[in-house]
Amino acid sequence: MYKLLLADDEEDVREGVVREIDWEAIGYEVIEKAENGKEALEMVERLQPDVVVTDIQMPFMNGLQLAEAIRERFPTIRIIILTGHDEFEYAQRAVKLHIDEYVLKPFSADELVRTLTKVKAHIQEEEAHRKDVQLLKEHYRKSMPVLRENFLATLMNRKLPRDEVFEKAATYGINLAGNRYVVAVLSIDGVLIREEDVENREELAKSVSLKYSEDQALKYFALLNISEEIATKRGLGLIFMHNDQVVFLAASATSDKDTALQEAMRVLEEIRQSVEKYLRFTLTVGIGSVMKDVTKLSYAYEDAVLSLDYRLILGNNRMIYIDDVEQRSVEKIRFDDVKEHALTRCIKVGTVQEIRETMDELFQGIEAGVSVKDYQIYLLEMLTCILKAAKDANLNVDEVFGDNFVPFTEINKFTSLEEAKHWMTELCASMINHITTDRQYTYKNLVEMAKEYTKAHYPDGDISINKVCGHLHISAGYFSSIFKKETKMTFVNYLNQLRMEAAKELLRTTDMKALEIAERVGYSDANYFSFAFRKYVGVSPKEYRNVSDKG
Repeated sequence: MYKLLLADDEEDVREGVVREIDWEAIGYEVIEKAENGKEALEMVERLQPDVVVTDIQMPFMNGLQLAEAIRERFPTIRIIILTGHDEFEYAQRAVKLHIDEYVLKPFSADELVRTLTKVKAHIQEEEAHRKDVQLLKEHYRKSMPVLRENFLATLMNRKLPRDEVFEKAATYGINLAGNRYVVAVLSIDGVLIREEDVENREELAKSVSLKYSEDQALKYFALLNISEEIATKRGLGLIFMHNDQVVFLAASATSDKDTALQEAMRVLEEIRQSVEKYLRFTLTVGIGSVMKDVTKLSYAYEDAVLSLDYRLILGNNRMIYIDDVEQRSVEKIRFDDVKEHALTRCIKVGTVQEIRETMDELFQGIEAGVSVKDYQIYLLEMLTCILKAAKDANLNVDEVFGDNFVPFTEINKFTSLEEAKHWMTELCASMINHITTDRQYTYKNLVEMAKEYTKAHYPDGDISINKVCGHLHISAGYFSSIFKKETKMTFVNYLNQLRMEAAKELLRTTDMKALEIAERVGYSDANYFSFAFRKYVGVSPKEYRNVSDKG
């Protein structure tokens, strides 16, 4: 059922059209009727119908002006113009506005139904085109390799919830079921050139220059190709590109860490040797810590990249396992981007209860045993995030945390994890309370300034929400939301209420004519003022004055 708005200044036309057509049978619902263009536009903004049927000649705003305003702000709404024979040349100017259909007056119900049916068919055709399942499936199929690679890249960049990992993996046809996970990064060392391959040093220099000017993408494509071939043949490992390097990800069924590592290293060593033998360049393979949790693949990738730094010491053309070069008695805890984002978001827009829950999550797992050094670094990173959030919120640190606040010395005083968690939670709770108070004050202050400006300028015919926002130096979208939140009404309704109450006061206390009062409260059109007044008060300005005089 498509929503339709009917605009015509003749009541008998409006009522006749509504009465004579079986709207449900033709797939439409008349959601509103307007008797002039301005009223119709207000309804369009509020209701956003699918189709607008409008007369071309109406008071306050004609059909073409209405169509122009709709096209500018709601380009998907279909527009049908009702026009007389003598107005047809005038109506043809509307071609630039991409009017969907015209109906010539006088028209029968059948003529209008045929036009509405035609417009509905166009809408359905467009909907069908956009929703064509086969087209979408074909596009999806072609995009699948890119989507798979983007998903795998995301796993290397940040921690995702377990359910989301397996749900997306299933969607992209990736098997990540396993008990241990190994991530490795395959980095090309450069072209392997032996001095004996060239006759003299000058030729060697030219050869080196030539080799190094070759397209690196081609070499990585060759590496990607041979790596995929070997991983597929051995039945272990996903191969993909990330950050201009080839990444290897293996999910092993074994629960034994060393077994999973050795399985992966056999495949990686075969890749390394094959590249040197067939492609004639070398690569260094960085291997991250073996993980038992699929949600921690980003940590394994981070370690794999870190291990590549050790080729400066150990040399190229080899495999480097991070646990061989950095002794780790326990798995590191890390304050990663996901944790930082969660904590920052909670401080800025969360509640005290949410910060307590977030802190529980941040401290979860520390009890499993970590090195004192990693524990202290973790707390320092968390504290840095909190202080950065305080700075971003323009908070006075002394006012929020106290005059003697020396944050980076406090963490050495804790005697238990619970004590550290409580201290961090209270810091954040204090910030949330101050931010909430400041925000409420800012909201109230902005709304009061807007009201003051509007009260001073409502007699101006061009006063608008955009003009108020320009005065306050804020966006219209932001202002609209806080104004409605604070006043429980839209700005347009507030402006209308202000003008109507001022008009009522002038009608009660002065002998000014309706035209003068209309101009005094910001209406250039006395007829539209009368129309708006009747809509707001229920009676005309003249009737209101008569009742007031009798009272």
